[in-house]
Amino acid sequence: MTGTTRSSEGLEDRRKRLLFRCWHRGTREMDLILGRFADAEIASLSDAELTELEILLEVNDPDLYAAITGDKVLPADVTGALFARIKAYPIADRDV
Repeated sequence: MTGTTRSSEGLEDRRKRLLFRCWHRGTREMDLILGRFADAEIASLSDAELTELEILLEVNDPDLYAAITGDKVLPADVTGALFARIKAYPIADRDV
């Protein structure tokens, strides 16, 4: 799998923008991690979680990737409950 499997049809503008940003990070690794999470969860995230995601997307790719892999610790204001869900989300293809 190399891209989104979810259509943005039916999503409000904020969710559409976040879905796009999750799939267009700048590094393929982060596209896959955040994009797959967003495909599965974007429609059900609360407003507070959407805000958390917006804050998380401001972190640069190398730092965010290092935090997800456990090589770096990000500030607590960035790594809330949503970050923990993203970090725990399976990133491997389910078909393989």
